[in-house]
Amino acid sequence: MAKRHVPVREPSQRQLRAGELVRHALVDILARGELRDPDLKGVSVTVTEVRASPDLRNATVFCAPLGGGDVRAVAEALNRAKAFIRGRLGREIELKFTPNLSFEPDISFDEADHVTELLRRPDVARDLGES
Repeated sequence: MAKRHVPVREPSQRQLRAGELVRHALVDILARGELRDPDLKGVSVTVTEVRASPDLRNATVFCAPLGGGDVRAVAEALNRAKAFIRGRLGREIELKFTPNLSFEPDISFDEADHVTELLRRPDVARDLGES
């Protein structure tokens, strides 16, 4: 049986606007420091991106600790507090539905650091200089 190709759809303008609205509200909510999880104590969290589903009922929130730290522990702690955060979010945004939240670690900064380290290696620099 042949696999059917399912095209990847780009997010609509509506999804992008809703994602940014949610992102800004989450930044404000997290900045207030109302969360009592020990994994979040003394940690400033940055919300790098929010991807809204096509029906806007779900949102994937990419986050990382500002200034470094255990990105996975922060995402897990936020997922434990997502009911509280969603309640606060519902009071701050004007959408028909308050989206269900799923916090994911944003590892793009780690990947960028890894690429930078690779590019600084003498053997890689030599190979890049030859091309």
